[in-house]
Amino acid sequence: MSTRVPSFSDDFVNGDVSFWHRSLGDPSPAPALDGDRRADVVIVGAGYTGLWTAYYLKRARPSLDIVVLEKEFAGFGASGRNGGWLTGDLAGTHERYAKTHGVEATRLLQQEMYSSIDEVIEVCGKEGIDADIVKGGVLNVARGSAQAARLRASVATGSRWGVEAELLTPEEREARLRVAGAVQASWSPHCARIHPGKLVRGLAKVVRESGVEIFERTPVAEIAPHRAVTPYGNVTADYVIRATEGFTATIKGLRRQWLPMNSSMIVTEPLPDAFWEQVGWEGSELLGDMAHYYMYAQRTADGRIAFGGRGRPYLYGSRVDARGHTHDWTIEALWSLLVDFFPAAAPARIAHAWSGVLGVPRDWCSTVHVDHSTGLGWAGGYTGHGVTTTNLAGRTLRDLILDEPSPLTGLPWVGREVRAWEPEPLRWLGVHSMYRLYRAADARERSMRRTSSLARIADLITGH
Repeated sequence: MSTRVPSFSDDFVNGDVSFWHRSLGDPSPAPALDGDRRADVVIVGAGYTGLWTAYYLKRARPSLDIVVLEKEFAGFGASGRNGGWLTGDLAGTHERYAKTHGVEATRLLQQEMYSSIDEVIEVCGKEGIDADIVKGGVLNVARGSAQAARLRASVATGSRWGVEAELLTPEEREARLRVAGAVQASWSPHCARIHPGKLVRGLAKVVRESGVEIFERTPVAEIAPHRAVTPYGNVTADYVIRATEGFTATIKGLRRQWLPMNSSMIVTEPLPDAFWEQVGWEGSELLGDMAHYYMYAQRTADGRIAFGGRGRPYLYGSRVDARGHTHDWTIEALWSLLVDFFPAAAPARIAHAWSGVLGVPRDWCSTVHVDHSTGLGWAGGYTGHGVTTTNLAGRTLRDLILDEPSPLTGLPWVGREVRAWEPEPLRWLGVHSMYRLYRAADARERSMRRTSSLARIADLITGH
Protein backbone atom coordinates (compact mmCIF):
# COMPACT_ATOMS: atom_id res chain seq x y z
CA MET A 1 0.00 0.00 0.00
CA SER A 2 1.57 3.28 -1.11
CA THR A 3 1.13 6.47 0.90
CA ARG A 4 -1.24 9.00 -0.66
CA VAL A 5 -1.33 12.66 0.29
CA PRO A 6 -4.88 13.60 1.36
CA SER A 7 -6.80 16.72 0.42
CA PHE A 8 -8.69 18.63 3.08
CA SER A 9 -11.98 20.47 2.99
CA ASP A 10 -11.98 24.22 3.41
CA ASP A 11 -13.34 23.88 6.95
CA PHE A 12 -11.20 20.88 7.93
CA VAL A 13 -10.81 20.34 11.68
CA ASN A 14 -8.16 18.26 13.45
CA GLY A 15 -9.22 17.22 16.92
CA ASP A 16 -11.74 19.32 18.82
CA VAL A 17 -13.39 16.10 20.11
CA SER A 18 -15.00 14.57 16.97
CA PHE A 19 -16.99 15.08 13.80
CA TRP A 20 -19.99 13.53 15.57
CA HIS A 21 -20.17 16.38 18.08
CA ARG A 22 -19.23 18.99 15.49
CA SER A 23 -22.15 17.91 13.29
CA LEU A 24 -24.53 18.67 16.16
CA GLY A 25 -22.98 21.94 17.31
CA ASP A 26 -21.07 22.58 20.50
CA PRO A 27 -22.89 21.33 23.61
CA SER A 28 -23.88 23.71 26.38
CA PRO A 29 -22.20 22.33 29.52
CA ALA A 30 -24.31 21.83 32.61
CA PRO A 31 -23.24 23.59 35.81
CA ALA A 32 -20.36 22.16 37.84
CA LEU A 33 -20.78 20.71 41.31
CA ASP A 34 -20.98 23.48 43.90
CA GLY A 35 -20.31 22.11 47.37
CA ASP A 36 -20.62 18.78 49.13
CA ARG A 37 -23.51 16.49 48.26
CA ARG A 38 -25.14 13.32 49.54
CA ALA A 39 -26.70 10.81 47.13
CA ASP A 40 -27.74 7.20 46.96
CA VAL A 41 -25.51 6.55 43.96
CA VAL A 42 -22.78 8.70 42.45
CA ILE A 43 -21.50 7.79 39.00
CA VAL A 44 -18.13 9.07 37.80
CA GLY A 45 -18.22 9.61 34.04
CA ALA A 46 -21.07 10.70 31.76
CA GLY A 47 -20.35 8.43 28.83
CA TYR A 48 -22.42 5.48 27.72
CA THR A 49 -21.58 3.37 30.80
CA GLY A 50 -22.53 6.04 33.31
CA LEU A 51 -25.63 7.17 31.42
CA TRP A 52 -26.99 3.67 30.81
CA THR A 53 -26.42 2.83 34.50
CA ALA A 54 -28.29 5.95 35.59
CA TYR A 55 -31.06 5.26 33.07
CA TYR A 56 -31.77 1.72 34.24
CA LEU A 57 -31.37 2.48 37.94
CA LYS A 58 -33.80 5.38 37.79
CA ARG A 59 -36.40 3.31 35.97
CA ALA A 60 -36.04 0.44 38.40
CA ARG A 61 -36.11 2.70 41.49
CA PRO A 62 -37.44 6.20 40.68
CA SER A 63 -36.88 7.29 44.29
CA LEU A 64 -33.09 6.89 44.05
CA ASP A 65 -31.05 10.08 44.29
CA ILE A 66 -28.45 9.65 41.51
CA VAL A 67 -25.64 12.08 40.74
CA VAL A 68 -23.32 11.88 37.72
CA LEU A 69 -19.97 13.69 37.74
CA GLU A 70 -18.27 14.49 34.42
CA LYS A 71 -14.90 16.16 33.88
CA GLU A 72 -15.88 17.77 30.55
CA PHE A 73 -19.37 17.24 29.08
CA ALA A 74 -21.56 14.19 28.53
CA GLY A 75 -20.07 12.08 25.74
CA PHE A 76 -16.70 13.84 25.72
CA GLY A 77 -14.70 10.60 25.78
CA ALA A 78 -14.98 7.43 23.72
CA SER A 79 -18.78 7.63 23.72
CA GLY A 80 -18.60 10.66 21.43
CA ARG A 81 -15.55 9.64 19.39
CA ASN A 82 -16.09 6.01 18.38
CA GLY A 83 -16.75 4.51 14.97
CA GLY A 84 -20.48 4.09 15.50
CA TRP A 85 -20.49 0.28 15.71
CA LEU A 86 -23.35 -1.12 17.77
CA THR A 87 -21.76 -4.54 17.49
CA GLY A 88 -22.36 -7.94 19.03
CA ASP A 89 -18.63 -8.69 19.15
CA LEU A 90 -17.53 -9.73 22.61
CA ALA A 91 -15.39 -7.24 24.54
CA GLY A 92 -12.83 -9.92 25.34
CA THR A 93 -12.01 -13.44 24.22
CA HIS A 94 -14.42 -16.35 24.51
CA GLU A 95 -11.61 -18.68 25.53
CA ARG A 96 -10.59 -16.59 28.55
CA TYR A 97 -14.13 -16.22 29.86
CA ALA A 98 -14.70 -19.96 29.34
CA LYS A 99 -11.54 -20.79 31.28
CA THR A 100 -13.14 -19.44 34.46
CA HIS A 101 -16.85 -20.03 33.82
CA GLY A 102 -17.19 -22.69 31.14
CA VAL A 103 -18.46 -22.82 27.58
CA GLU A 104 -22.19 -22.52 28.29
CA ALA A 105 -21.80 -19.40 30.44
CA THR A 106 -19.65 -17.84 27.73
CA ARG A 107 -22.28 -18.63 25.11
CA LEU A 108 -24.84 -16.89 27.32
CA LEU A 109 -22.60 -13.81 27.48
CA GLN A 110 -22.38 -13.81 23.69
CA GLN A 111 -26.16 -14.03 23.37
CA GLU A 112 -26.59 -11.16 25.82
CA MET A 113 -24.32 -9.08 23.61
CA TYR A 114 -26.59 -9.78 20.65
CA SER A 115 -29.68 -8.98 22.71
CA SER A 116 -28.11 -5.70 23.84
CA ILE A 117 -28.07 -4.42 20.26
CA ASP A 118 -31.83 -4.77 20.04
CA GLU A 119 -32.20 -3.34 23.55
CA VAL A 120 -30.42 -0.12 22.51
CA ILE A 121 -32.55 0.13 19.38
CA GLU A 122 -35.73 -0.44 21.40
CA VAL A 123 -34.83 2.17 24.03
CA CYS A 124 -33.99 4.72 21.34
CA GLY A 125 -37.38 4.13 19.73
CA LYS A 126 -39.23 4.33 23.04
CA GLU A 127 -37.40 7.46 24.23
CA GLY A 128 -37.43 9.28 20.90
CA ILE A 129 -33.64 9.21 20.39
CA ASP A 130 -32.87 9.54 16.68
CA ALA A 131 -29.32 8.20 16.36
CA ASP A 132 -29.31 7.32 12.63
CA ILE A 133 -29.57 3.63 13.55
CA VAL A 134 -29.59 1.08 10.74
CA LYS A 135 -29.16 -2.59 11.63
CA GLY A 136 -27.38 -3.64 8.45
CA GLY A 137 -24.97 -6.12 10.01
CA VAL A 138 -21.20 -6.18 9.74
CA LEU A 139 -19.00 -7.18 6.82
CA ASN A 140 -15.44 -8.35 7.51
CA VAL A 141 -13.22 -8.56 4.45
CA ALA A 142 -9.97 -10.42 3.87
CA ARG A 143 -7.48 -8.91 1.44
CA GLY A 144 -4.92 -11.64 0.84
CA SER A 145 -4.50 -15.34 1.50
CA ALA A 146 -3.30 -15.04 5.10
CA GLN A 147 -6.22 -12.82 6.07
CA ALA A 148 -8.64 -15.17 4.29
CA ALA A 149 -7.31 -18.13 6.27
CA ARG A 150 -7.86 -16.22 9.54
CA LEU A 151 -11.35 -15.24 8.46
CA ARG A 152 -12.35 -18.82 7.66
CA ALA A 153 -10.91 -20.02 10.98
CA SER A 154 -12.74 -17.27 12.86
CA VAL A 155 -16.11 -18.22 11.37
CA ALA A 156 -15.49 -21.92 11.98
CA THR A 157 -14.45 -21.59 15.63
CA GLY A 158 -17.00 -18.88 16.41
CA SER A 159 -19.90 -21.30 16.12
CA ARG A 160 -18.71 -22.99 19.33
CA TRP A 161 -19.44 -19.79 21.22
CA GLY A 162 -22.73 -18.99 19.55
CA VAL A 163 -21.20 -16.46 17.16
CA GLU A 164 -23.51 -16.06 14.18
CA ALA A 165 -21.52 -15.25 11.04
CA GLU A 166 -21.36 -16.72 7.56
CA LEU A 167 -18.83 -16.75 4.75
CA LEU A 168 -20.07 -15.03 1.61
CA THR A 169 -19.63 -16.17 -1.94
CA PRO A 170 -17.80 -13.71 -4.21
CA GLU A 171 -21.15 -12.77 -5.74
CA GLU A 172 -22.73 -12.15 -2.34
CA ARG A 173 -19.73 -10.12 -1.24
CA GLU A 174 -19.78 -7.90 -4.32
CA ALA A 175 -23.56 -7.43 -4.05
CA ARG A 176 -23.11 -5.91 -0.58
CA LEU A 177 -19.92 -3.86 -0.90
CA ARG A 178 -17.11 -3.78 -3.43
CA VAL A 179 -13.75 -3.43 -1.67
CA ALA A 180 -10.64 -3.37 -3.85
CA GLY A 181 -8.45 -6.44 -3.29
CA ALA A 182 -11.02 -8.35 -1.24
CA VAL A 183 -10.70 -12.11 -1.72
CA GLN A 184 -13.14 -13.27 0.96
CA ALA A 185 -15.72 -11.82 3.33
CA SER A 186 -18.01 -12.80 6.18
CA TRP A 187 -21.25 -11.20 7.26
CA SER A 188 -23.11 -11.17 10.55
CA PRO A 189 -26.52 -9.59 11.11
CA HIS A 190 -25.57 -8.57 14.65
CA CYS A 191 -24.37 -5.00 14.16
CA ALA A 192 -25.99 -1.62 13.63
CA ARG A 193 -24.70 1.74 12.49
CA ILE A 194 -25.23 4.63 14.85
CA HIS A 195 -24.32 8.30 15.10
CA PRO A 196 -22.40 8.24 18.41
CA GLY A 197 -23.01 11.89 19.23
CA LYS A 198 -26.74 11.67 18.71
CA LEU A 199 -26.96 8.57 20.90
CA VAL A 200 -24.99 9.97 23.82
CA ARG A 201 -26.66 13.39 23.75
CA GLY A 202 -30.10 11.85 23.43
CA LEU A 203 -29.42 9.48 26.30
CA ALA A 204 -28.08 12.29 28.50
CA LYS A 205 -31.25 14.32 27.83
CA VAL A 206 -33.49 11.39 28.79
CA VAL A 207 -31.46 10.74 31.95
CA ARG A 208 -31.66 14.38 33.03
CA GLU A 209 -35.40 14.45 32.41
CA SER A 210 -35.79 11.41 34.67
CA GLY A 211 -34.42 13.41 37.61
CA VAL A 212 -30.73 12.47 37.54
CA GLU A 213 -28.35 15.39 38.11
CA ILE A 214 -25.35 15.54 35.77
CA PHE A 215 -22.63 17.93 36.92
CA GLU A 216 -20.23 18.75 34.09
CA ARG A 217 -16.80 20.43 34.18
CA THR A 218 -16.34 18.54 37.46
CA PRO A 219 -13.18 16.41 37.50
CA VAL A 220 -12.96 13.61 40.05
CA ALA A 221 -9.49 13.45 41.55
CA GLU A 222 -10.02 10.42 43.78
CA ILE A 223 -12.52 7.67 44.34
CA ALA A 224 -12.77 6.18 47.84
CA PRO A 225 -15.31 3.97 49.63
CA HIS A 226 -18.63 5.84 49.60
CA ARG A 227 -16.98 9.06 48.36
CA ALA A 228 -16.01 10.83 45.15
CA VAL A 229 -13.56 13.70 45.66
CA THR A 230 -13.63 16.77 43.38
CA PRO A 231 -12.13 20.29 43.60
CA TYR A 232 -15.63 21.68 44.11
CA GLY A 233 -16.83 19.41 46.88
CA ASN A 234 -17.21 15.75 47.75
CA VAL A 235 -20.14 13.51 46.96
CA THR A 236 -20.83 10.81 49.53
CA ALA A 237 -23.08 7.92 48.54
CA ASP A 238 -23.97 4.34 49.29
CA TYR A 239 -22.43 3.41 45.95
CA VAL A 240 -19.67 5.06 43.91
CA ILE A 241 -19.56 3.74 40.35
CA ARG A 242 -16.49 4.28 38.20
CA ALA A 243 -17.46 4.66 34.54
CA THR A 244 -14.31 6.30 33.22
CA GLU A 245 -13.05 3.73 30.64
CA GLY A 246 -9.96 5.15 28.85
CA PHE A 247 -9.64 7.99 31.38
CA THR A 248 -9.38 5.63 34.36
CA ALA A 249 -5.60 6.10 34.48
CA THR A 250 -6.08 9.78 35.36
CA ILE A 251 -7.65 8.91 38.73
CA LYS A 252 -5.40 8.62 41.78
CA GLY A 253 -4.14 5.08 42.33
CA LEU A 254 -5.50 3.70 39.05
CA ARG A 255 -2.73 4.54 36.58
CA ARG A 256 -1.98 0.89 35.81
CA GLN A 257 -5.56 -0.42 36.02
CA TRP A 258 -6.59 -0.09 32.37
CA LEU A 259 -4.24 1.03 29.65
CA PRO A 260 -5.54 4.02 27.63
CA MET A 261 -5.14 2.84 24.03
CA ASN A 262 -5.44 5.44 21.30
CA SER A 263 -7.60 5.10 18.19
CA SER A 264 -7.98 7.63 15.38
CA MET A 265 -10.59 8.45 12.74
CA ILE A 266 -11.11 10.51 9.62
CA VAL A 267 -14.37 11.35 7.87
CA THR A 268 -14.78 12.44 4.28
CA GLU A 269 -16.98 15.10 2.84
CA PRO A 270 -20.28 13.71 1.48
CA LEU A 271 -19.49 11.52 -1.52
CA PRO A 272 -21.38 11.80 -4.85
CA ASP A 273 -24.02 9.33 -6.00
CA ALA A 274 -21.62 8.03 -8.65
CA PHE A 275 -19.27 6.78 -5.93
CA TRP A 276 -22.00 4.85 -4.12
CA GLU A 277 -23.23 3.37 -7.41
CA GLN A 278 -19.73 2.06 -7.97
CA VAL A 279 -19.07 0.54 -4.53
CA GLY A 280 -22.57 -0.37 -3.32
CA TRP A 281 -22.91 -0.25 0.48
CA GLU A 282 -26.67 0.20 0.19
CA GLY A 283 -27.34 -1.75 3.40
CA SER A 284 -25.20 0.54 5.60
CA GLU A 285 -23.22 -2.47 6.82
CA LEU A 286 -20.32 -1.76 9.13
CA LEU A 287 -16.99 -2.64 7.57
CA GLY A 288 -13.93 -4.25 9.16
CA ASP A 289 -10.98 -6.27 7.93
CA MET A 290 -8.72 -9.11 9.05
CA ALA A 291 -5.45 -7.20 9.21
CA HIS A 292 -3.58 -7.16 12.51
CA TYR A 293 -3.35 -3.36 12.30
CA TYR A 294 -7.06 -3.31 11.60
CA MET A 295 -9.50 -0.71 10.31
CA TYR A 296 -13.20 -0.01 10.89
CA ALA A 297 -15.62 2.07 8.84
CA GLN A 298 -19.20 3.10 8.33
CA ARG A 299 -21.28 4.82 5.67
CA THR A 300 -22.83 7.74 7.50
CA ALA A 301 -26.44 8.82 7.16
CA ASP A 302 -25.36 11.86 5.12
CA GLY A 303 -23.23 9.89 2.66
CA ARG A 304 -19.72 10.13 4.06
CA ILE A 305 -17.19 7.43 4.96
CA ALA A 306 -16.06 7.49 8.59
CA PHE A 307 -12.85 5.46 8.66
CA GLY A 308 -10.78 4.52 11.71
CA GLY A 309 -7.72 2.62 12.86
CA ARG A 310 -4.79 2.75 15.23
CA GLY A 311 -2.79 5.95 15.24
CA ARG A 312 -0.17 6.72 17.85
CA PRO A 313 -1.30 3.84 20.07
CA TYR A 314 -0.10 4.81 23.54
CA LEU A 315 1.44 7.79 25.34
CA TYR A 316 4.15 7.21 27.94
CA GLY A 317 2.93 7.01 31.52
CA SER A 318 -0.70 6.35 30.49
CA ARG A 319 -1.12 10.01 29.58
CA VAL A 320 -4.23 11.04 27.65
CA ASP A 321 -4.46 13.67 24.91
CA ALA A 322 -7.99 14.76 25.72
CA ARG A 323 -8.27 17.24 22.83
CA GLY A 324 -8.15 14.54 20.16
CA HIS A 325 -5.47 16.03 17.88
CA THR A 326 -4.30 13.49 15.30
CA HIS A 327 -0.76 13.36 13.93
CA ASP A 328 -0.24 14.07 10.25
CA TRP A 329 1.27 10.65 9.57
CA THR A 330 -1.78 8.97 11.11
CA ILE A 331 -4.16 10.98 8.93
CA GLU A 332 -2.07 10.10 5.85
CA ALA A 333 -2.00 6.41 6.80
CA LEU A 334 -5.78 6.28 7.30
CA TRP A 335 -6.40 8.14 4.06
CA SER A 336 -4.05 5.84 2.13
CA LEU A 337 -5.85 2.80 3.47
CA LEU A 338 -9.28 4.27 2.73
CA VAL A 339 -8.31 4.94 -0.89
CA ASP A 340 -6.68 1.51 -1.10
CA PHE A 341 -10.06 0.03 -0.13
CA PHE A 342 -12.04 2.43 -2.34
CA PRO A 343 -9.96 3.88 -5.21
CA ALA A 344 -13.01 5.80 -6.42
CA ALA A 345 -12.80 7.90 -3.23
CA ALA A 346 -9.44 9.40 -4.27
CA PRO A 347 -10.91 12.75 -5.42
CA ALA A 348 -12.69 13.23 -2.07
CA ARG A 349 -11.48 15.45 0.74
CA ILE A 350 -11.17 14.88 4.48
CA ALA A 351 -13.53 16.99 6.58
CA HIS A 352 -12.39 16.06 10.09
CA ALA A 353 -9.78 13.96 11.90
CA TRP A 354 -9.82 13.06 15.58
CA SER A 355 -8.54 10.60 18.17
CA GLY A 356 -9.70 9.13 21.45
CA VAL A 357 -8.79 6.53 24.04
CA LEU A 358 -10.34 3.21 24.97
CA GLY A 359 -9.65 1.15 28.08
CA VAL A 360 -7.64 -2.08 27.81
CA PRO A 361 -7.30 -4.49 30.78
CA ARG A 362 -4.18 -6.63 31.08
CA ASP A 363 -6.01 -9.72 29.78
CA TRP A 364 -8.01 -7.73 27.17
CA CYS A 365 -11.34 -8.81 28.74
CA SER A 366 -13.93 -6.35 30.01
CA THR A 367 -15.33 -6.52 33.53
CA VAL A 368 -18.18 -5.28 35.71
CA HIS A 369 -18.21 -5.35 39.51
CA VAL A 370 -19.87 -3.98 42.66
CA ASP A 371 -18.46 -4.39 46.17
CA HIS A 372 -21.29 -3.93 48.66
CA SER A 373 -18.93 -3.57 51.63
CA THR A 374 -17.16 -0.50 50.21
CA GLY A 375 -19.85 0.69 47.84
CA LEU A 376 -17.31 0.77 45.01
CA GLY A 377 -18.27 -0.46 41.58
CA TRP A 378 -17.09 -0.19 38.02
CA ALA A 379 -17.49 -1.38 34.46
CA GLY A 380 -15.19 -1.02 31.50
CA GLY A 381 -12.12 -2.28 29.72
CA TYR A 382 -14.17 -2.65 26.55
CA THR A 383 -11.16 -2.88 24.18
CA GLY A 384 -13.02 -0.98 21.48
CA HIS A 385 -16.39 -2.80 21.72
CA GLY A 386 -18.03 -0.45 24.18
CA VAL A 387 -21.02 0.93 22.29
CA THR A 388 -23.03 -2.24 22.89
CA THR A 389 -21.21 -3.55 25.97
CA THR A 390 -21.97 -0.37 27.92
CA ASN A 391 -25.68 -1.09 27.66
CA LEU A 392 -25.16 -4.57 29.07
CA ALA A 393 -22.95 -3.00 31.76
CA GLY A 394 -25.64 -0.50 32.73
CA ARG A 395 -28.27 -3.21 33.18
CA THR A 396 -25.82 -5.43 35.05
CA LEU A 397 -24.73 -2.63 37.38
CA ARG A 398 -28.40 -1.91 38.08
CA ASP A 399 -28.97 -5.48 39.26
CA LEU A 400 -25.72 -5.56 41.23
CA ILE A 401 -26.34 -2.24 42.99
CA LEU A 402 -29.91 -3.21 43.86
CA ASP A 403 -28.57 -6.58 45.02
CA GLU A 404 -31.09 -8.40 42.86
CA PRO A 405 -29.56 -11.57 41.41
CA SER A 406 -30.49 -12.06 37.76
CA PRO A 407 -29.21 -13.91 34.70
CA LEU A 408 -27.00 -10.88 34.06
CA THR A 409 -25.25 -10.98 37.44
CA GLY A 410 -24.05 -14.54 36.78
CA LEU A 411 -22.32 -13.82 33.48
CA PRO A 412 -18.56 -14.55 33.22
CA TRP A 413 -17.43 -10.92 33.15
CA VAL A 414 -19.04 -10.09 36.50
CA GLY A 415 -16.44 -9.72 39.26
CA ARG A 416 -13.57 -10.62 36.96
CA GLU A 417 -10.21 -9.84 38.57
CA VAL A 418 -7.30 -8.82 36.38
CA ARG A 419 -3.77 -7.90 37.38
CA ALA A 420 -2.45 -4.41 36.72
CA TRP A 421 -0.32 -3.46 33.75
CA GLU A 422 3.45 -3.39 34.21
CA PRO A 423 5.16 -0.17 35.36
CA GLU A 424 6.89 2.09 32.88
CA PRO A 425 8.88 1.86 30.71
CA LEU A 426 7.62 -1.70 30.21
CA ARG A 427 4.09 -0.58 29.29
CA TRP A 428 5.32 1.79 26.62
CA LEU A 429 7.83 -0.68 25.21
CA GLY A 430 5.30 -3.51 25.15
CA VAL A 431 2.50 -1.61 23.41
CA HIS A 432 4.72 0.07 20.82
CA SER A 433 6.52 -3.21 20.12
CA MET A 434 3.16 -4.90 19.60
CA TYR A 435 2.03 -2.41 16.98
CA ARG A 436 5.37 -2.32 15.17
CA LEU A 437 5.21 -6.09 14.93
CA TYR A 438 1.60 -5.98 13.72
CA ARG A 439 2.49 -3.50 10.97
CA ALA A 440 5.42 -5.66 9.93
CA ALA A 441 3.24 -8.78 10.00
CA ASP A 442 0.64 -7.14 7.74
CA ALA A 443 3.37 -6.16 5.27
CA ARG A 444 4.83 -9.67 5.21
CA GLU A 445 1.45 -11.32 4.79
CA ARG A 446 0.89 -9.65 1.43
CA SER A 447 3.04 -12.43 -0.01
CA MET A 448 2.16 -15.18 2.51
CA ARG A 449 -0.64 -17.72 2.79
CA ARG A 450 -0.57 -17.96 6.57
CA THR A 451 -0.39 -15.68 9.61
CA SER A 452 3.06 -14.20 10.17
CA SER A 453 4.92 -15.36 13.27
CA LEU A 454 5.54 -11.68 14.05
CA ALA A 455 1.85 -11.27 14.93
CA ARG A 456 2.02 -14.21 17.31
CA ILE A 457 5.06 -12.67 19.00
CA ALA A 458 3.13 -9.39 19.38
CA ASP A 459 0.24 -11.24 21.00
CA LEU A 460 2.61 -12.92 23.46
CA ILE A 461 4.19 -9.61 24.46
CA THR A 462 0.92 -7.98 25.53
CA GLY A 463 -1.35 -10.95 26.16
CA HIS A 464 -3.69 -9.89 23.35
